[in-house]
Amino acid sequence: MTNSDTVTIPRAEYEAMQTRIEDLDDILAGHAARTGVTLPHDFAMRIINGDHPVRVWREYRALSAVALAEAAKVSKAYLSEIETGKKPGSVEAYKSLAAALAVPVDALLG
Repeated sequence: MTNSDTVTIPRAEYEAMQTRIEDLDDILAGHAARTGVTLPHDFAMRIINGDHPVRVWREYRALSAVALAEAAKVSKAYLSEIETGKKPGSVEAYKSLAAALAVPVDALLG
């Protein structure tokens, strides 16, 4: 791709994209205000698009599932069930995961 490459779309599509970007920025700002922590845009978008916050934060912190499970003192199988939505996870598990990830519990609740 060169600098002279362009894409032409109808104004209505462009304006719809601009509105969506502004809405997403508002969502990200609200999340940061609620939790006190921020994620890079691509990681935050994963949560917005439905990825489990625990998995996203784990991957953002560059931790393997085994490393996070050990740090949080939960089993790897239990962590996997939380990340895949098979189990909701206990309050104590979320507190331990949040401490291991250095985020408030709210950041893991999507």
